[in-house]
Amino acid sequence: MKIPFSPPFINSTVIDEVTDALNSGWITTGPKVKKLEDLVCSHIGVSNALCVNSATSGLILTLKWYGIGKGDEVIIPAYTYAATALAVIHVGATPIMVDVNEDFNISVKKIEQVISPKTKAIIPVDFAGWPCDYEELHKLINNKKNIFKPQNDNQEKLNRILLVSDSAHAIGAKYFGNYIGLTADLTVFSFHAVKNVTTAEGGVICINLPKPFENKDEYNYLRCYALNGQTKDAFTKSKAGGWKYDIIYPGLKINMPDVLAAIGVAQLPSYFSNILKERENIYQFYHDAFKNKAWAILPPFKSDTKVSSCHLYALRIKNISEETRDKIIESITETGVAVNVHFQPLPLLTVFKNMGYKISDYPISYNNYKSEISLPIYPQLSEKELSYIIKSVIYSVESHL
Repeated sequence: MKIPFSPPFINSTVIDEVTDALNSGWITTGPKVKKLEDLVCSHIGVSNALCVNSATSGLILTLKWYGIGKGDEVIIPAYTYAATALAVIHVGATPIMVDVNEDFNISVKKIEQVISPKTKAIIPVDFAGWPCDYEELHKLINNKKNIFKPQNDNQEKLNRILLVSDSAHAIGAKYFGNYIGLTADLTVFSFHAVKNVTTAEGGVICINLPKPFENKDEYNYLRCYALNGQTKDAFTKSKAGGWKYDIIYPGLKINMPDVLAAIGVAQLPSYFSNILKERENIYQFYHDAFKNKAWAILPPFKSDTKVSSCHLYALRIKNISEETRDKIIESITETGVAVNVHFQPLPLLTVFKNMGYKISDYPISYNNYKSEISLPIYPQLSEKELSYIIKSVIYSVESHL
């Protein structure tokens, strides 16, 4: 049996929506993008959301919006995909990495140890769709207001460290009963091909800024900035007499095209109505299979305050080395089951090693990584396939212990 790791969910509804975009004669940013933004707002509960061409671009744009640049610091977890750190580097700031907790998410205690007057933002990562400790993050940020040094109008208006959530994995996750997106100042979801909701490539920024900010005004600013700082998008310019425009910011070119947004327009309603529940069912199926295995560390799923979006099933094997983990993966792969590892902690990667980061400074990140195996989780999986995956994993693990 051959079981891929994470194929996109494409059905006739998706194909029809994309075909409609193609037949409309309008394939770049236009009505489909606006519809997807509206769907995100209505399902998450935010008032404004901006679609962009990737979650990475979304993170860069949020940092630029806050005027973060050279000489500034942004705190991030060492256990994340490289894009979290690269977004900070691309705006000229310095990523300050801290270790994570056993649940893979950033340690608030470690953040407190490195906050300085140079800290302009914190980017927690909702790893695998499991929400971070947002209440504790907000408390810490408010307690550190006295050392915050604003350097521009937006920073003076907020007058504290900006909280930007890298929620690439977490659309549909909940924290204290609210969807992620209502938990930080700005939240960035990914719509990459392997995510719970996809547009092939893409992302969305949910805007949840407090007063005195007007979120609609900030949406308009970000929308303009995402299209080269141009006052009219191509769809508006195409209307009779609408050709004239201006460039008012030195913007980026990171807009999402309609032909991609159409995939998300088709997927997002069904995701919230049934696909998310199907992912939860698979999560529970794995939980039931592994919960009595002494060697298994199950990923977090639900608590009194949190519910995962079930993006990844990050199984860990107790007391094994990185080398043994890799042998287990080879054995699973030989059975036809594709698995993965999420993620290599940033200090293990060459670009960050060369910047002076050392994995020895992040022991929990490394300990999580060396024992982690991500199992397939997507709605197309049948019970027969899930049973085969479980049998393959158990056999492969127990053959190497």
